[in-house]
Amino acid sequence: MALALCLAALLPLPASAADLLQVYREAQSNDAQFASARAQLAASQERLPQGRAGLLPQINGVAGVTRTKIDQSAPIDANRFLNNKNWALQLTQPLFRWDRWETYKQGELAALAGEVTFSQAQLDLITRTAQAYFDVLAAQDNLYLAGAQKRAIAEQLEQAKRNFEVGTATITDTNDAQARYDLAVSTEIAAQNELEVRRATLQQITGRPVDELMGLRPAADIPGPQPADVNLWAQQAEQTNPQVSLARYNLETAQREYNKARAGHLPSVDLVASYGYQDSSGLIQQQVNVASRYNSAQIGVQLTIPIYAGGQIQSRARETLALADRAASDLEFARRTAAQNARQTFSGVSNGLAQVRALEAAERSAQTAVESNRLGYEVGVRINIDVLNAEAQLFSTRRDLARARYDTIMNGLRLKAATGSLSEDDLVQINTLLTLPPGSMYKLPEPPKAAAPGAKPARTAKRG
Repeated sequence: MALALCLAALLPLPASAADLLQVYREAQSNDAQFASARAQLAASQERLPQGRAGLLPQINGVAGVTRTKIDQSAPIDANRFLNNKNWALQLTQPLFRWDRWETYKQGELAALAGEVTFSQAQLDLITRTAQAYFDVLAAQDNLYLAGAQKRAIAEQLEQAKRNFEVGTATITDTNDAQARYDLAVSTEIAAQNELEVRRATLQQITGRPVDELMGLRPAADIPGPQPADVNLWAQQAEQTNPQVSLARYNLETAQREYNKARAGHLPSVDLVASYGYQDSSGLIQQQVNVASRYNSAQIGVQLTIPIYAGGQIQSRARETLALADRAASDLEFARRTAAQNARQTFSGVSNGLAQVRALEAAERSAQTAVESNRLGYEVGVRINIDVLNAEAQLFSTRRDLARARYDTIMNGLRLKAATGSLSEDDLVQINTLLTLPPGSMYKLPEPPKAAAPGAKPARTAKRG
């Protein structure tokens, strides 16, 4: 077995095989959800200049042209008119507007929350891509194992037929092998369909088809959680989990919304300045023309004091206070959820590593059982169904082992995602474990060779 693994490690990779890092970078460029998150980040960053605008001067310009016609009952005065042209610029600089200050601080929080949301999208992209990648690997493993099992059963079927022809086995052995072979064909078809589905899911993320992926070395040393203390991971998740950070920003935003509602009772002070020009001309009496042109400038301070708004300000303050209480509860829930997720994923990694070691031992035992049963069948102390059962157990153990490895790796990624520390470097580390062509590790012991013509047939085992 060790020699087979060494030879498998030297096999060249398929030209089209992609590794996890390549697939992730394709996903960065082509995943629609990540592109949406990037656009949302750009939109949220605009909340800061929008909030700042309320504290900066506001300048407005107006211009107009009017003509006024005056009609009276006296016919001699029927054609009187007045033309007016004017323009003006007005500047308003807030001096004290507490609600606008709170809006500005909310804009800062919105920009920070947008960055946290984008960080969460990055973590989700890593975990979604890795999950889709390992789902494809698991489907590839199942297909390779189904094909190998079908070939092994086919060889056992042929041997059972030969033994029946020479009279050293009953028709029951042939029927058992035929039934197992038919089931193996069905399993292989289902595995092929599952692989196509998994590849389509990965293609949805990367935006392009991936025909072949690099597999995981069977003896790969899957890293465990560091530090190996679940409480430290839970504490870190309570502080640095993106959802906790987002809930914290939401709480501060709600508190500032409450302050802004209370500011409805406060006066506002603005600096107001204007400059304008007016040109008036016309006929106001018979043969009497008038013309007036002048510039005007004004500057002053305007104070506005709210007196009564029908109870709207008090109601708004009560509403925003209740929303702030809800945001505080949401923050506490986010902390507890992050800690719980960290504990669960930590347990998944620890138990997964133990399960991998147990299944590796089970694989070695199943491999030995296959060899023993084939040898026993050759010498007549085992029947065909014993060999088929041993092979089925070996393939089942290998499927469970491969799935356990992938699940353990994914739990390790999710553990770091729970603390917000997951990055591309973690994929680089995992990528070093992908060095074998898919399916190259799945080798069965060679079946016993058929007896040469004229040789003494093996003794048929007795059951009972």
